[in-house]
Amino acid sequence: MGAKPVFVADAMLGSLARKLRIFGFDTVYFKEGEDSELEEVARKGSRIILTSDKGLSKDASRKGIPVLLLEGKTDRARLRAIALAYHLALSRDDSRCAVCNGELERIGKAEARDARLPEGVVARHRIFYRCRSCSNLYWRGRHWVRLRRLSSAVRRKDIT
Repeated sequence: MGAKPVFVADAMLGSLARKLRIFGFDTVYFKEGEDSELEEVARKGSRIILTSDKGLSKDASRKGIPVLLLEGKTDRARLRAIALAYHLALSRDDSRCAVCNGELERIGKAEARDARLPEGVVARHRIFYRCRSCSNLYWRGRHWVRLRRLSSAVRRKDIT
């Protein structure tokens, strides 16, 4: 299947960008700027543009920049479209930082405790991660269960 695709999501897709990062996809979130600037980010980084903007999609495509026009209204529908278009599996095994797109490293309980996580969180969980770029901390909490359900729903084509 080759290397994982890398994406740049336009300003309307912030929630989707975070989810793609959590599922391990290098995804730049382009919050503001002109379409031409977004296209340049895509071109320079060999990224696929994710957008729901038909005009941007048409313009990027005309310029030979890979683009996926997402017509779904929910993140679930959009993730399904991306998974189908690029033959992807959604897994949390190699997540990226949801905030900054940085790579995560696994840390031990002692490091999590030293990072001043609440003692209850440290006591209830075994596995912790820290972003190598912004030092944000992650653990397998309730959100992990929701993401597993989302991943399963995308695989089942259960789009709502």
